[in-house]
Amino acid sequence: MLIAVKPFRTLIFAFALAALGCHAQTPTPTTSDTSGKLSPEAVRRVEVLIRSRASIPAGYVIQVGSRTRSEVPGFDRISVSFLADGKSSKPTDFLISTDGNTLAQFSKFDISKDPKLLVSGDGRPARGGPANAPVLIVGFDDLECPYCAKMHEQLFPALTERYKNQIHIVYRDFPLDQHPWAMRAAIDTNCVGAQSPVGYWNLVDYIHAHAGDLGGTEKSLAKANENLDTLARDEGKKQNLNADALNACLAKQDDTAIKASIKLGESLGVDSTPALFINGEKVEGAQPLEDVYRMIDSALIASGQTPPPPPTPIQAQPQTPPATKPGN
Repeated sequence: MLIAVKPFRTLIFAFALAALGCHAQTPTPTTSDTSGKLSPEAVRRVEVLIRSRASIPAGYVIQVGSRTRSEVPGFDRISVSFLADGKSSKPTDFLISTDGNTLAQFSKFDISKDPKLLVSGDGRPARGGPANAPVLIVGFDDLECPYCAKMHEQLFPALTERYKNQIHIVYRDFPLDQHPWAMRAAIDTNCVGAQSPVGYWNLVDYIHAHAGDLGGTEKSLAKANENLDTLARDEGKKQNLNADALNACLAKQDDTAIKASIKLGESLGVDSTPALFINGEKVEGAQPLEDVYRMIDSALIASGQTPPPPPTPIQAQPQTPPATKPGN
């Protein structure tokens, strides 16, 4: 993108058509054939519209290319570039109607791929239904994040109860820099998860429920790290894991997989936690449970499945008046 004086703003007309001019009772100006070079008057009308709509500085030269056939019926394509200080921007495509009276710009997106394939749950400990369940829920989680803990406590028990085998839930790691022991927690839970998915989820459940206590009364990072390692070893004993392999993993503190997970999240636009992907549809932050239900129901219907009936509202029980003694 060419930058001079101030950045050129991206032109997005979002399918809205902008008239190049209205010439009542006069013939349409000649714009040449349906392909080829625009007339000087048509070029000027394009330039004036773009300069005014996008606040292009006077120091920019707007260069309008020849019209070529487009995929949109009734419109041809023209390329517009911007020149300043001897440097040219990357050309931007516009559509111009065949009568030369309307200019449009829009973006074309590929929706041929199943959004569910946007982020995979492969290789991760899972809850809920099988890997081929119709709905895949991938959560990017920070084990030191209080909002993640709240979502973990409230949302996932409700989802697994309501949808049972219709949903497959996995977590991917996204420890934030401002949380000092979140990276170690991610590594330690993965060390356990490498041998036991059940142990992984037990450890995740405990850490989210007791995050505020891990650093001790002094809120020490060293204490939190020590407690995390102890919790991982204790869970390893419960699950009869290979102690040597687990201790080696805890001692190594290899963050390669965690950094790869962070990079994946960033490529998907994740910059905070919690973040969920429901068959590829992104949900950021804490959301009302009813909205999450609606998104999962929509994904189920798109997969040819029938969502469960809506939860029955809890009816308030009538209050029995307090008993009174005779004569009162």
